[in-house]
Amino acid sequence: MRVVVAPDSFGGTLSATEAAAAIADGWRRAAPADELELLPVADGGTGFVAVLHAVLGGTLHTLQVTGPMGAPVLAEWLQVDDVAYVESAAACGLHLVPRADRVPATAAVVTSRGVGELLVDAVAAGVARIVVGLGGSATTDGGAGMLAALGARAVDASGRELPHGGGALAAAVRIDGRPELGGVRLVAAADVDNPLLGPHGAAAVFGPQKGADAAMVATLDAALARFADVLAATFPPDVRDEPGAGAAGGLGAALLALGAERVSGAGLVRELVGLDAALDRAGLAVTGEGSFDWQSLRGKLVTTVARGAADRGVPCIVLAGQVSVGRREAAAAGVEAAYGVADDAGGVEASLADPAGTLSALAERVAQRWSR
Repeated sequence: MRVVVAPDSFGGTLSATEAAAAIADGWRRAAPADELELLPVADGGTGFVAVLHAVLGGTLHTLQVTGPMGAPVLAEWLQVDDVAYVESAAACGLHLVPRADRVPATAAVVTSRGVGELLVDAVAAGVARIVVGLGGSATTDGGAGMLAALGARAVDASGRELPHGGGALAAAVRIDGRPELGGVRLVAAADVDNPLLGPHGAAAVFGPQKGADAAMVATLDAALARFADVLAATFPPDVRDEPGAGAAGGLGAALLALGAERVSGAGLVRELVGLDAALDRAGLAVTGEGSFDWQSLRGKLVTTVARGAADRGVPCIVLAGQVSVGRREAAAAGVEAAYGVADDAGGVEASLADPAGTLSALAERVAQRWSR
């Protein structure tokens, strides 16, 4: 049987390439006769640039940028001919914030400024189009940090530039300056379709995983609402309710305000890496991610793989760090079955102690059931 192994990254534990290798190792132990096609993928979040570089080649540009907590970090963007691919998580990813620092006070001050610095570098390189992968961010600043790096600074009533973070946006009254993009076209490759505000918005849905408690979620949502007013006044029309505006802590809103075209990050990668052609040849598709939950059903990578497989009558299974999607919801998304590493390993701590080993062990047991 030909098996396409097409996982996303597993949070901060395994890259998509590492996850694919771990699944393949376990699968081969149980089903050595199966032909495996490894196709690591990404949906715009962590691993976006690495996956595209492996498939498309091109030139990686490495530079020091402002990290999510203000300290410098090294980040890369990819140039393929006159197109730049920027991964927002490389500059402001949640993996760059230690778990101990993911607290309400931190959630209010993390910044997307480094993403803007990557864009500035890409513009200076002379590209015609910049595709920004959105997802996996530590930020909830509505893209204000990114805009400031581009020359459009949010200021308070005294004309002072606002400090880093979403919490400060409550004092925003206007944006001074215009983004310096030199005519470059922007594309927002979003991994989710959430709006900027409200119960399905950037703060409410993604804030808790970034350290925000209920009070901080309310504070950030109100601050983002204020910033949305300022954005709309500066870069009409109002984009707060647009699908994807809430992606990457509101980076989506800032990019849409600048006229970016929104595309599915997973759909873009699906096309560029040749996933459809691989599924045409497959008897089974195996995908996965760190947490297969309800957010996965809102346009993320695993459901993109599953729907592509379903279109061809190919069964698709999910191997994930944790699984919280019910069987019925999974089936509606095209997933035949989902298996959790944490369940198989005896708990989350056990699975995190050896991410590759426990994923490989799960793949071995699943292959015994699914290999023909």
